[in-house]
Amino acid sequence: MLNLSFRRLVVPVLAMTLVVVASNVLVRYPFEPFGLGDYLTWGAFSYPVAFLVTDLTNRRYGASIARQLVIVGFIIAVRLSVWLATPRIALASGTAFLVGQLLDITVFNRLRRQSWWHAPLAGSVVGSALDTALFFSLAFAGIEDMSVPVPVFGVTLPLWQSLAIFDFAVKMLVALLALIPYGALMSAIMPMERAEKAAV
Repeated sequence: MLNLSFRRLVVPVLAMTLVVVASNVLVRYPFEPFGLGDYLTWGAFSYPVAFLVTDLTNRRYGASIARQLVIVGFIIAVRLSVWLATPRIALASGTAFLVGQLLDITVFNRLRRQSWWHAPLAGSVVGSALDTALFFSLAFAGIEDMSVPVPVFGVTLPLWQSLAIFDFAVKMLVALLALIPYGALMSAIMPMERAEKAAV
């Protein structure tokens, strides 16, 4: 059983590790196009793919295997992130990742019998909201360079809060766009019990 679980997790864990580590590096680089350097980092565009990986794993193997993916991905990604990013970012990323992904799995499972797009979209929205709040507050609150005031829609906020707001907005956009590959892969990544019946 352990070997079977391990084999099922190999590709999702590799994908998850790549996404999280890349995001931990990219979050340190402002997104300069269109004058958005004070509002976005490149990590905002890569990280939401983690929810797609979790949702596809959940769809195929169920919540138990998806939770194993999150735990294994969390351990590997945090260790690599300590080396590639700063320890504080790695800790913040790991905490936010773990809580946000586990919440995504719970929401996905509750909605998986509804229309095909409800579960992945709702899970990503709720998980991303908590993930964003945890990550930016743990990673950047109190850091002088990240606390400089910037104007956001007529209100002045610390830089890290403005980054969090725009990061979440991008995550919502990516969550919508991720429905395209999710929908395209639904026939290839069927729930395990349906795949086994189809093979008989």
